[in-house]
Amino acid sequence: MRHRAPAVLLPSAAHAPSYYAATVREQVELAPFDGASSCDVCVIGGGYAGLSTALHLARRGIDVVLFEQSRLGWGASGRNGGQVHVGMRREQEWLEAQVGPEDARRLWSYALGARAHLDWLIDTYRIDCDLRLGHLHADHRARYSADTRRHVEHMRSAYGYEHIRYVGREEVESMVATRAYHGGSFDARSGHLHALKFALGIARAALGHGARLHEGIEVTGLAAASGGGWQVRTARGELAARRVVLACNGYLRHLAPEVERRVMPINNFIAVTAPLGEAAARRLISNGAAVSDSRFVVNYFRITPDHRLLFGGGENYSYRFPRDIAAFVRPHVLKVFPQLADARYEFAWGGTLGITPTRMPCVRELEPGLVNASGFSGLGVLLAPYTGKAVADALCGERADFELLGRVPVPPFPGGPLLRWPTLVAAMLYYALRDRL
Repeated sequence: MRHRAPAVLLPSAAHAPSYYAATVREQVELAPFDGASSCDVCVIGGGYAGLSTALHLARRGIDVVLFEQSRLGWGASGRNGGQVHVGMRREQEWLEAQVGPEDARRLWSYALGARAHLDWLIDTYRIDCDLRLGHLHADHRARYSADTRRHVEHMRSAYGYEHIRYVGREEVESMVATRAYHGGSFDARSGHLHALKFALGIARAALGHGARLHEGIEVTGLAAASGGGWQVRTARGELAARRVVLACNGYLRHLAPEVERRVMPINNFIAVTAPLGEAAARRLISNGAAVSDSRFVVNYFRITPDHRLLFGGGENYSYRFPRDIAAFVRPHVLKVFPQLADARYEFAWGGTLGITPTRMPCVRELEPGLVNASGFSGLGVLLAPYTGKAVADALCGERADFELLGRVPVPPFPGGPLLRWPTLVAAMLYYALRDRL
């Protein structure tokens, strides 16, 4: 039985009305899908993870077809805040307790590999995506500063990561024109980029190696084939594939219930001001770094190359976006930058991302030949492309990174099919309330 999807998850022939879509100079030209066909691997989802999987398979000479229901980079990969975070979504101290010190260290090595992979992608394929280094994680409560100091020292001493340092309140205020923060950590290897240009750059790279990428192809069902492999059903015909990779994140929509028990969609919102001018933009963030804060519902922001403030703030847990997204984000901006009370917003959009109960990626082989990679929980810019490589490597017999990710705990959301969603909403609202206390 087909399920009717909520409006924000329905396919679309156009990208979201974002700053990113308005500033992409060159689209990717794709051949149409011509109906019944076959391939070695079918990738479902045209975001970072799916595109990178297709790229790395095609580099190995594997015949790969990718289906995206809307446009390449249409989902979270083309709508996110563009922040590049070195590390996993959970801190190393949490990972040490959950998976043990050896796997925690392997996961840190994986994160460093993801950072190196970003540079490799940009340099190898000449992806012009406005990468700029520097990221400040700011404490919005004074009581958090002691933990931040301990974390920084742990990363420097136990992991030898010298790119991170603690910054006190005065230094934070010299970086960001606000009194909202009490300290934080600054990572010189993290940073920010143009999210959609990055996604389309990976797509061009995959096409260059012979991957077959198709937009506007909604996958309506999967079935194990009697002779082995999978039948991928679409409105434009069926595709026979030996193996299938699900890379749908928050847009999976009933293709794999086992994944949907562990990866659930939430909506996040971004607004971008009119150009502020170079001097005014530098007064807001003096070093041009990306900033995110310690709230559970994170505020994250940065200056664009044309001197706008791009600010992400606020979430909702329904399948509807606010009618006026700029008005929804504006109060979050003013908590940090009250001096922008008269700022005009030229772009505002929402997006749906996939989160897991532990905020760690859900990377699993669900059945023989059916692999899932999703649930990046807000850190997909760095982790999703590298996870695509790990999936491609695993399909070619190199399984170490894939199996490492498979050992990370990603339990189902509690509550069963009927209560899973209201349980998630209740938990999110609780933590959002705690931000204000």
